[in-house]
Amino acid sequence: MRKRKRLSTTMNRWFNKTISRWFLMAVTGVVLFFSMYGNVRPEQLDIQKFSIAEETIRAPFTIEDKEMTEEKRTEAINQVQPQYVLKPEYVQNRVDLITSIFDSSIEVLDEIAMEKQEHEGEEPFEEPSTSEKVDRLKEKLTDDVINDLSDSTLEALVTSSKNNLEIARDAAVTAVNNVMTERISASQVENAKKQAEEEIRYISLPSDLKEATIELGRYAVIQNEFYSPEATEQLREQAGENIQPVTILQGQIIVEEGQLITNEVYRQLELLGLTDTEQAVFPSIGLAVIVLLLLGVIFYHRGSNDKGDTKELFIFNFILIISILLMKGISLLSSTEIDLSYIYPAAMSTILLKILINDRLAIISLIISAISGTIIFNGQTSGSFHLSIGIYILISGMAGIIFLTNQNQRSKIFQAGLFASLVNVLIIGAVLFILNSQVNYMQYIYYTLAAIGSGVGSAVFSIGLLPFFEAGFGIVSSVKLIELSNPNHPLLKKILTEAPGTYHHSVMVANLADAACEAIGANGLLARVGSYYHDIGKTRRPNFFIENQVNFDNPHDRISPDVSKDIIIAHTTDGAEILEKHHMPKEIVDIARQHHGTSLLQFFYHKAKETREQVREEDYRYPGPKPQSKEAAIISIADSVEAAVRSMKNPSMDEIEDLVKKIIKERINDNQFDECDITLKELQTVEKTLCASLHGIFHNRIQYPELDEGEK
Repeated sequence: MRKRKRLSTTMNRWFNKTISRWFLMAVTGVVLFFSMYGNVRPEQLDIQKFSIAEETIRAPFTIEDKEMTEEKRTEAINQVQPQYVLKPEYVQNRVDLITSIFDSSIEVLDEIAMEKQEHEGEEPFEEPSTSEKVDRLKEKLTDDVINDLSDSTLEALVTSSKNNLEIARDAAVTAVNNVMTERISASQVENAKKQAEEEIRYISLPSDLKEATIELGRYAVIQNEFYSPEATEQLREQAGENIQPVTILQGQIIVEEGQLITNEVYRQLELLGLTDTEQAVFPSIGLAVIVLLLLGVIFYHRGSNDKGDTKELFIFNFILIISILLMKGISLLSSTEIDLSYIYPAAMSTILLKILINDRLAIISLIISAISGTIIFNGQTSGSFHLSIGIYILISGMAGIIFLTNQNQRSKIFQAGLFASLVNVLIIGAVLFILNSQVNYMQYIYYTLAAIGSGVGSAVFSIGLLPFFEAGFGIVSSVKLIELSNPNHPLLKKILTEAPGTYHHSVMVANLADAACEAIGANGLLARVGSYYHDIGKTRRPNFFIENQVNFDNPHDRISPDVSKDIIIAHTTDGAEILEKHHMPKEIVDIARQHHGTSLLQFFYHKAKETREQVREEDYRYPGPKPQSKEAAIISIADSVEAAVRSMKNPSMDEIEDLVKKIIKERINDNQFDECDITLKELQTVEKTLCASLHGIFHNRIQYPELDEGEK
């Protein structure tokens, strides 16, 4: 016993050292990093250009081939032809020009006719010469037109009849309009002019006017299609944008065994980082950042608090390490033909942490496991994540937590595993459907069996490891507490048979303490079980305690107050010894030793003062220690309250409330709560809860009138 206590004390001291927390975090970080390092480290190949590949090399991850993408984009841009735009306004402009030339010629003829008419009856009219007519026409035309047209054409225009000019005008306009409505590039201008000439040539006109009209038609036909830099550039940009990025897909064969490693193959291997050892550092940096973030979450929730329970932190890290190593072992056994990832017992760590510590750390462990699983189960393919297994681990673990929310019995762990199995089967089916995976009937059977094995394995591992953590680390889990609350437990049966009054008192205290602890967020189950055993020391001398004195005199009436004091005070240390002898959890032993703290045994103290004057108050105080936890403090209050209320005859509600307030106030004034972290606000909540519970126990009952003999 002494060796065990010494070992326990040594471990507790070690657990409480700050350096131990950093050591735990460092070990966890190392395990996390190196368990995932092999899955993110790029494979380095010893290969040379133009050598023969000794093995088939596949792409370890999906990556864009930017060089090939740019090459295709450049090729698509170069294939875009120069873009030309049609100037439709040129048709009307050239038609208007031809029409104006012919109209100007007709105007010259009209002017000469008007002059001739004005000179009728006078001296004979001298008609202008051809050169004069040409000069008049030139006055109506621009210099550019005059320079571009031959003199013969101008002479033909001013010497022809008005009717012929109108016919020639219509013919020229029609020919120019027909030709200019089509696209005419710089190289097609001459052909277009010939086309206009051919249309005019078949018009019935004097030869000189026909030649003039042909020249005007050819003159009017010009280029109407021009190169557009804007349209060309826009089309090139569109062609470049339409090129999809060229990607090397994960698993794609780069070179097969026995093939020549060409320049292009070597370039792709370089792009994948399979030939460059310098790129291998970047995945390591990324993994280190992820591990540090995960450790930061753990440290924030547990390790940063100096008052936190380092033992719980140790258990959390130990369970997490077991999970990660188990995950890594399964991944190493997996292959491309057989995927064993779904058989991983995803709910194991959450079930253990839910039972041993709390829901919050169970969820944190679950998130870390899910993130690690996406990397560890990526099929040894660096740069990729197995998101499906991450979802699987997350939902499977949550199923275990949800099932055990209000059920912590050991028998329920296996049921939680079966529930996780059912959820696993559903989630695997959902993932396969979402991914539209082409799996056959036998593969569905395999995945179903793996899902069931994962859930059942979680339960089996949890049941197997739970006693190890409880015994090895002195953890009093919810499952352990429920087992200790079984009325068939030998110690509870001992209390019931040897001190029945104490047993009844303990049950009442348990009900009061449980409700009060739940009200302030303390461990109600621990308070209940601790209350069951807190007075077990009374079984050594049960008759000296008033609740067990039925149908016989009080033995304290026959002994001195000093002896009575020693007997009463001894029940705390006696109880602690009995509980330690039966290897009860430390928390239960502490409650038995601390539930009276260092309070004063007032009855025998005042009785002793009545017989003599020199009485030391310290001699009539319990040895302590004072309550170290909220649960022990609340049990100490509930213990005194229950005994005091039970001694009252027909107490009213107001009397009960006054009594509860008085007891709590006396404990505060006596500094009994100085060594635990219970607050005044929490004590007010405890007071209200105890009063409410006592109202339910000692409520007013209906007084039925007794019947007289005749009515009976």
